[in-house]
Amino acid sequence: MTEAFQIHPAPEAGVGELSAVLQATLPLLTRVLDAVPARVVVLDVGEKLVWANHEFFKFTGLHPRQVLQQPIGRIVGDVAYAAYAGVRERMRGGQTVAWEGWTDLAGMGRRYMREHLVPVEMKDGVPQATIVMSLDLTELKLREAELSAKVAELEATEALKSSIFDNAMAALVSTDETGHIVEFNPAAATMFGLAREQALGRSVAEVMIPERLRGAHDAGMARVSRGGEQRVMGRRVEMPALRADGSEFPVEMVLWRTGVGTQTFYTASLFDLSERETSRNEIERQREALRQSEKLTAMGSLLAGVAHELNNPLSIVMGRAALLAEKMSGSPLATDAQRIHEAAERCGRIVRTFLNMARSRPANRSEVALNDLATAAIDMLAYVLRSHGINVTLDLLPGLPPVKADADQVGQIVLNLIVNAQQALGLRDHGRRLTVSTGLAPMTPGDRRRSPRIWLRVRDNGPGIPVELRERVFEPFFTTKSEGVGTGLGLAVSRSIARDHGGELTIQDDGIDGGACFCLQLPVSGEPEPGETEPAPLAAADDCDARLLVVDDEPEIAELLGEMLSGAGYEVMTAESGAVALAMLEEARFDAIISDLHMPELDGAGLWREVKRTRPALARRMLFVTGDTLSPTARQFLDEARCDSLNKPFAKAELLARVTELLKS
Repeated sequence: MTEAFQIHPAPEAGVGELSAVLQATLPLLTRVLDAVPARVVVLDVGEKLVWANHEFFKFTGLHPRQVLQQPIGRIVGDVAYAAYAGVRERMRGGQTVAWEGWTDLAGMGRRYMREHLVPVEMKDGVPQATIVMSLDLTELKLREAELSAKVAELEATEALKSSIFDNAMAALVSTDETGHIVEFNPAAATMFGLAREQALGRSVAEVMIPERLRGAHDAGMARVSRGGEQRVMGRRVEMPALRADGSEFPVEMVLWRTGVGTQTFYTASLFDLSERETSRNEIERQREALRQSEKLTAMGSLLAGVAHELNNPLSIVMGRAALLAEKMSGSPLATDAQRIHEAAERCGRIVRTFLNMARSRPANRSEVALNDLATAAIDMLAYVLRSHGINVTLDLLPGLPPVKADADQVGQIVLNLIVNAQQALGLRDHGRRLTVSTGLAPMTPGDRRRSPRIWLRVRDNGPGIPVELRERVFEPFFTTKSEGVGTGLGLAVSRSIARDHGGELTIQDDGIDGGACFCLQLPVSGEPEPGETEPAPLAAADDCDARLLVVDDEPEIAELLGEMLSGAGYEVMTAESGAVALAMLEEARFDAIISDLHMPELDGAGLWREVKRTRPALARRMLFVTGDTLSPTARQFLDEARCDSLNKPFAKAELLARVTELLKS
């Protein structure tokens, strides 16, 4: 036995104070205790170290000569020794004490110890020796604390990730490498209309991919699993997705792969693009509406540009036809001349209607018989309908109350509907039928305060209009006709006119044999008025011998105006320009001037200013004839001059009525 494991008695106490039994067993105990990993020491009654095992000296790094027979307080240090006060008190009663905790050992710093202190050889209630067995758990405690810190950090990180995952605005869906869902955050549950518990464990293809795309999805997953090309990984991809109710919606997806140990997971971040798609469609719709508005604006400008040129020949046709009818009164040819006049007059009204719409002028409302408008439209299109083999039926309810409306505008609606039906019937080989009917809408108790309404229906047995297109046909420039057949404006304009009159134009389901049926409804103005008699001819004015000056750069218009006015008894002279008119005013007296508004060099406005400067009274008796009804410059001048105007084309009666009023001023 080495010196380190010998009992070294203290000079004052001596080994003889230990019991013989203890001394006899020490060799055996030494061998046993030397083999245990714990530190074992024996203290005598005076708390001096009398024995220690090999582990103690290894732990402290001290030599037996440094510590044997030394008070334990000197070995462990004052701080640690003071901490044993309570332990010593308990041991005096023969009690074995076990404790563990942090303590400060001299020369070793702060250590975490676990100790058992066993008092032995009690004599008069005082232990004659103490066996102390201790384990240094410092490294274990430090690793445990480090591990606890890492666990806490991991838990905090996991809690943060869970918080981000659960509260993310994007839908996050994670799957294993087989494509089965392992995570499904609340945003995904909301987006797909499926609870997390219902999604977990199911195939992602079944939950969120439309059936027609599942084959491509499965093929892509198989390709990636084999190490093939990752076509969508990490890229923003727009694709349709499937809700739990079976509806599809657009999403933007970013997919990434995560390896955890030997396992592979795929996570998709998804954003619902429905609102963006709706906004995109709305923006595109507004852009299209803007383009169509620009087209309408351009068309309005085009109409303004051609109105003057178009109205001049129409004025000549109307005027000459009227004069011809007067000259051939009583002759069969007078009827033909009257028809020419009526056709030209209608052309003029149509042009005027479009111009009125373009400049947003209110309609000229009067009592209108809807049956008469329907009959007139059929009469006008009789040849076209007959030549296309269309069998026309008129089913007009007699005694309909009149409508307070603009006859030209409502007549244009009826004409548009019949023309559309005629063009649609061209797609049938035979058996083409068209029915125009009118009636009075029944009144319900809730309608008693409303004006009664009458209706007009135009029905055909053509191919009809698909349900999904029944509202689109009223959009400007939308047409179901082949290229070059329609402009797409007729129904849009017609509905606009109907609504402007407080009515409506709709498509109904009662077409003939599945064809189309358009229904126009308009509010009426009251009971029918007594039939109007033919207006009496204008009586000759007292001043029919008045001298009139006609100024127009169009010789035919000037000549036509001269003949109309001369036929009414007026003395008429004509001038081909404003400058010539001023020269004639210097030579002769005139009671009124009828002038074109737009002329080269000195126009009507310039002529009026010169006349106002030299002959103010005559300036108040100037009537301007114009075909440019859209020009803001013309409108501004007429408002400034406070002069009356006559729009081309015009009827003789209208011209004479204006001149009569002019001469009274």
